[in-house]
Amino acid sequence: MRIVKASAEIYGDIDGDEILKRIERIGRVCYKSENSITDDSARSFVANIIKRGHESVLEHASVTVKFIVDRGVSHEIVRHRLASYCQSSTRYCNYSQGKFGGEITCIKPIFFDDGSLEYEFWRSSCENAETAYLALVNDYGRSPQEARSVLPNSLKTELYMTANLREWRHFFKLRTSKAAHPQMREVAIPLLEEFNSRIPVVFSDLEIMEG
Repeated sequence: MRIVKASAEIYGDIDGDEILKRIERIGRVCYKSENSITDDSARSFVANIIKRGHESVLEHASVTVKFIVDRGVSHEIVRHRLASYCQSSTRYCNYSQGKFGGEITCIKPIFFDDGSLEYEFWRSSCENAETAYLALVNDYGRSPQEARSVLPNSLKTELYMTANLREWRHFFKLRTSKAAHPQMREVAIPLLEEFNSRIPVVFSDLEIMEG
């Protein structure tokens, strides 16, 4: 069994300044103020529409993110309905095969310290699940979609999420909050920081609360 850390990253090249200009060009049709567009007017325009709560304009730009998380966290991510997803399928992924190394991969829980009794109990539970899964597939001839019933919530999954900027703001408001699951915050907080660095203005008003 492999153990890895969770992660999330923006997929593909994006031009934050061009995104702001796109939003401005589209948004100004509401006021017929296209004549006010200048080389540096996009940032102030976008900041103002966010301040006024006119966030529907942000729906005209989208970003894709690749998540590597456990199955439990992925279930929370895909609850965001205004988004598109592709995710690794436990029905079709056969972890007994060579391309998976003949083993399962689990996401390390950040709330158990290495070497602690809790961590060793967690690891042992995942290893037992792996043993049962491989036995069902290899020894009893069960299909991956049948054998997956013994797999743990900590099983690693990969998924891509594409959402417009308004939905990403909603995502970060929920998933970086103090009430969010610790392993959700583990990926959502640094992801928000990446959004902030690559797309000016749109996310700068969102505050990260200490857990």
